Order: sequence, then structure tokens, then C-alpha cells
Amino acid sequence: MADPKGFMTTPRQDRPRRPVEQRVRDWDEVYVPGALLPIVSKQADRCMDCGIPFCHDACPLGNLIPEWNDLVSREDWRAASDRLHATNNFPEFTGRLCPAPCEAGCVLAINQPAVTIKNVEVAIADRAWTDGFTPPRPPDRLSGKTVAVIGSGPTGLAAAQQLTRAGHTVVVYERDDRIGGLMRYGIPAFKMEKRHLERRIEQMLAEGTRFRTSTAVGRDIGAAELRTRHDAVVIATGATAWRELPVPGRELAGIQQAMEYLPLANRVCEGDLEVSPMSAAGRHVVIVGGGDTGADCLGTAVREGAASVTQLDIYRQPGAERDEDTEPWPTYPKIYRMSAAHEEARDLRTAPAADADARLFSASTLRFTGDETGHVRSLHVVEVDERRTPVAGTGRSIPADLVLLALGFSGPDRTDGLTDQLGLVMEPRGTIARDGGFATNVPGVFAAGDAARGQSLIVWAIAEGRAVAAAVDRHLTGASRLPAPISPYDRPMTV
Repeated sequence: MADPKGFMTTPRQDRPRRPVEQRVRDWDEVYVPGALLPIVSKQADRCMDCGIPFCHDACPLGNLIPEWNDLVSREDWRAASDRLHATNNFPEFTGRLCPAPCEAGCVLAINQPAVTIKNVEVAIADRAWTDGFTPPRPPDRLSGKTVAVIGSGPTGLAAAQQLTRAGHTVVVYERDDRIGGLMRYGIPAFKMEKRHLERRIEQMLAEGTRFRTSTAVGRDIGAAELRTRHDAVVIATGATAWRELPVPGRELAGIQQAMEYLPLANRVCEGDLEVSPMSAAGRHVVIVGGGDTGADCLGTAVREGAASVTQLDIYRQPGAERDEDTEPWPTYPKIYRMSAAHEEARDLRTAPAADADARLFSASTLRFTGDETGHVRSLHVVEVDERRTPVAGTGRSIPADLVLLALGFSGPDRTDGLTDQLGLVMEPRGTIARDGGFATNVPGVFAAGDAARGQSLIVWAIAEGRAVAAAVDRHLTGASRLPAPISPYDRPMTV
């Protein structure tokens, strides 16, 4: 604890964002370049080095947060990087994309603003790359065992890196043309520039991990054949089966799933397309769904030049403070949060009729109506109470010629035939069934990440990847020294 009074003398200071009118003109990350390092050491001083650090339990990776906070406050960046990477393969991803449940579990957050754990994390990660603290770590010797990892999202990449470093020959199969899963084509560049992803891929290649892109297991290569080629298989395909909205008018043109829309915008940033065929430019956009994916659509539509953008959230508007009766510390509370995209929508007044920024809360979609050509032109909503019962007299119509459905995901996409060809047992909710050791009903086949857990956070995805790697290593060699931060049955802290 570098400064015993730091939490009393230093107020919380978050990483500053670039001005809205500047950042919406490009796809660069929203933060002011270089503005974090001058403030982060003093922010790390606010860490109390409390006797029981609940931030550990709030993070499934078990990040050693008080340790690297202390090291950053002393500006020992190499040691801080070592402690950070001891529990997290990709802190530059989590430091940008995770909603930081660790901060909700910070002891200081009982009655003060929490330590800026997420900002300290990303500062360490970026400094580690700048100063060369993250060299490739190839294994000293090979085990002679081969592992196929299906899917290259955070779970698949974490599992592949851990198993490669343990000495196994790992091949990652990805159905898209580039590695990264949702981090590549689902997460907009203004949240995480793809150079961070490319850097890790280069590191993994240097360590010996092999990648096979444009290869859908079950379609381009038989799943059973792949199983015979390798000593073990890890299924980490994510939960990409999107949820539908079965209301009248759903068949109209111009109503798209968020994960049909976002990849095209990312491909424009990659240089594959000059203009997205689903571009929001000049269109009235309505996003159905109040989560992070909806916010990603919001920020993307603003940058594409939408005429208006409104986001519908079926839940009521949360308060600014934690409800201690229903969501006591250290659980992750549902409070009103202002993402960068919502800040942009508020300042640019993209939806003047919304409750706050671009969001319309307690809003349930009744139906869509279209024009004579069969294209959507409006969306009809009604206010609902806490039981989602419509409130009489609250119906309204919102202009819409592009509707984006961001309603979450139910489990892995089964259209490629992967699960059926292997004969995997599925859970009633649509995820892959597994035992306490991440093993499926098929010998040598393991399942991890959202494909088995269900839709979750990036920290849980990486934790699953690290834990399934330990399980596979044990299966192949009889024992494992790889860390296993979670079990398949662990869940976030709740009341």
C-alpha cells in the first residue's frame, strides 16, 4: 500500500474521452491518446490494500488487483505486468471491453467511488507492450499431443495459448476469414482497435499456435473427422444463435439482427468494403435491446450518419445509486450507466423523444408496419410495468427504416452441423452439456465459454479458456500445472 491515505486524499478520475464531435468522425478508440499514464499512478494509490479484497471474488479470473495497484503506484511496470499476466492472457482486451465487476466489488465502493481498476489494468497492459514485457513464450519441449480448438474468440484464444505454452500442438479453427470471433467482427473499433488483437495473434503464432481460418467445422471439415485427427477437441464457438422478436411485421425488409449489421461495419474498417450494404446513413434507426450489443449498434449508427437513432430497453430506467436491498455490495448492480455511445447520442440529440440519451425505457415492441414495397417504416411500442404488462394509453409509433434486433443469444449456432455430427448432448436452454471437468458426453471433446456457459462477459470467457486448458492438459498427461480459475458451475456473485 504505497499511500495509506490515498483513498481519502485523491478523488476518482476516469480515463478522459475525446470530444464527441471529434470522435464520431472516425473509428478510433474514444479515449484521449496518452492521457491515462499521467493519472493512473495516483489512481492506483487509492487502493486500500484491504484485508479481504472482494475485487478478487468479483472477477472470475482472480486478478491480483491490490498487488498490481501497489506496483503501479510505485511505477514498477515490469512487476505489475508479471502479476497482471499471471491471471489474464489478454488484459488489453478486458481493460477495454469488460464492464468491470471488480469495481463493483471494491471495498472502497461501499461508500465512495471505486478504484479505477479497469483503467489501471489497461495502462499496465499497454505499457507492457510498449516496453517489451510480453515476449512470446514458446514451450521448452513438445508433448507430442495435438489439440483442436474450434472458435477464436477470447475463450478459444485463451485455451489455445495456455495449451501451446504447456507443450501441446494446438490448431485453432475459425469459420470467419480472420481470427478473433466477436472481438473481430462484433466489437466496433471505437471500443477496441484491432491492432490489439493482431498483436496477440502474432505473439501466439511465434509461440507455435496454428490458425485455420475460413474453416467451419461441420461444414468445411467433418466434426467426426476432426476428432480423429486430434487427441482432444475444445469447442469454444460462443453463443451466436441470436434471439428473435416474433411480432407482426417481422418479415418486413430493413429489420436485421445486430450481428448481421455490426460485422459489415467492421469489414469497412478492415478495408474489405467501401460502404456497408446495411449502412445507417440518412436512415431512422431503432435498436431493440438495451444491452451492450445495442450500445455498439448505437455508436456504429451514429458514426455512419444516421438521421436518428433510438434504443429501446424493456426494463425501467435504473437509478444512479445501488439499491442496497435488492443488489447489496459487492454484487454488480444495475444502475444507470453512460457508455461512450450513449454520451454521443445525448450530445448529438439522436433521439429527442427518448427518456435519456438515446434510450426509451420500459418499452415493448408491439408490431412493425411497412410501405407498399414491403420495407419497414415504423415501429409501434407500448410502455410496460415491472411485470412487462402493457400500460393502457401509452402506445406510440416511432419512425424506423432500419431496425436492429439486439436481444441476446441463446447458445451456439447449430447450422454448421458441429454438435449434431459429434452427437453432443445439449442443455434445454440450448447450450452444450458438460461435466465438472468441462468434458462433454463425447470422450476427448470439451466445451467452454458461451457455447456451454451461455452468454456472458469477456472475463468469464477468458477464465473458461484457462480452466478448460487445465482440464485438457490433465486429460492428455494425467496431471496439470495450468491454473483453473473457475469450474463450469461457478456463477457471478448474486444475492
